[in-house]
This record gives sequence, C-alpha cells and structure tokens, in this order.
Amino acid sequence: MEAAGVEWLLVPVQQLASWGAAGAMVFGGVVPYIPQYRHIRRTQNAEGFSAYVCLVLLVANILRILFWFGRRFESPLLWQSIIMIITMLLMLKLCTEVRVSNELNVKRRSFAAADSKDEEIKAPPKRSYLDFDLNYFWHWSKFTDYVQCVLTFTGVSGYITYLWLDSSLFVETLGFLAVFTEAMLGVPQLYRNYQNRSTEGMSVKMVLMWTSGDTFKTVYFILNQAPFQFSICGLLQVFVDMAILLQVYLYSSYPQKPASHPAHPASTKAL
Repeated sequence: MEAAGVEWLLVPVQQLASWGAAGAMVFGGVVPYIPQYRHIRRTQNAEGFSAYVCLVLLVANILRILFWFGRRFESPLLWQSIIMIITMLLMLKLCTEVRVSNELNVKRRSFAAADSKDEEIKAPPKRSYLDFDLNYFWHWSKFTDYVQCVLTFTGVSGYITYLWLDSSLFVETLGFLAVFTEAMLGVPQLYRNYQNRSTEGMSVKMVLMWTSGDTFKTVYFILNQAPFQFSICGLLQVFVDMAILLQVYLYSSYPQKPASHPAHPASTKAL
C-alpha cells in the first residue's frame, strides 16, 4: 500500500521533470542572447557581437528542421530550432539598425541588386542580381537583405532535401552538418576576440549561459539517446565555449595592446 502511494507521487513528479527539461531545451537556447540584446540596445553599439553567430545558428537550425523530415527526433528539439531562428532574426534586425545608424559616409551594401532609383548606391548600368562580394557578405545595410538570404538558403536546401529524402546517407549527413554547424557557434566570437585582443563589448553572461546551456543540452542528448551526431557535436560546442571563457580571463588579466586600425574600422568592416 505504501509502495503504491510512493509510486503515485513519483509519476507526476517525473512528468513535471520531463516537461521542465523539454521546456528548458525549447527556450534555454534563447536565454543567453537576452543580456547581449539588452546590452546592444542600451549602448547602441554592436561591435562586440559577431553577426556571424546569427549566421551559424540560422544555418544550423534550418538544416536541423530539414533533418527532422528525414529522421523524426524529439519535438522539443524541433521547436528549439524554430524559436532560435526567430531569435536570431531579431538579433540581426537590432544589430543592423544599430550598425547602420553609427556608420557615416559608407557605401550601402545589399544582398539583392538595388533599384535604379536608389540614391545611396551609384551602380553601373549593368549589375548582377546578387552581390556576392565576400568582403561584404553578411554585412548588408538592411534587415530585409538578411531575410532574403535566409529564404534563398532555405528554399535551395529544402529542394535538395526533398529530392534526396529517401537516401539514408544524405539524411544522416544532413543531420551531422546541422549539429556540426551549431557546434561551430562560438568560433566567430572566438576569432573576433582574438583579432581585437579583447572581449570588450561581448557579454560574458551570454558566454556563461552558452556554456551551462550547452552542457545541459549535451547531457540531455546522451540521456535521451538522441542521434549520435547531437552528442558528439554538443561536446565540441562545450569545448569552444570554454575556449572563449579562457580568452576572457587572459585578456582581462594580461591585457594586450590592440593593433592600430584606420579611422572608423567598425563602420567599414565587421564580423
């Protein structure tokens, strides 16, 4: 009788724990970007945050959603990808508005060719539809250009996935690319910090939340027997997070003299 009572109590507790873990997976990945978003909005300075972080996460989560159509993993992981895509678009919108408002006399760049009536871009008579100048890729002047790029990537990758969905090799490779791309999330920030010899402008809270969230996520993958790609790349992601935290310690304890740059470097070039 007593054992039955204990079991009756454990069942709802386990259910609540399961719901809590699922909720943490869905929304936990968004939490680290809240302090960074607030910091950029308050200071009107986006130099410390690499917009390529948004690119990495957008690509990774779009590929993960496509992977779901070939191998139906847990729903919380699918919803996590949807929420993350929305979050990264919001981050891009804010960063673009802040960066453009701080730029002076800088030629406007766009993903799609500008209209002939656009006064900001004096283009030659003949111009290709897309601007693939690698020096300005993912450094456009309007949020709509980022949206167009994301939609183009989604359409092309979605069509390829539709054609090869019956191939188990393609599906497994797609899943690996999705989680491996996400595992490289911190690399743009790691490289930017190395270039600047500083972590100024980067939210340390964001990186600490990255580390704790990625650790939780990796344990979740292992315990719930998620596809093996998820667990392997989760461990790699934790390693990159730790490397960024090491930069925070090194650059604060042993500050290095920043390299000289021309005037307004952030207005003409940014990661």
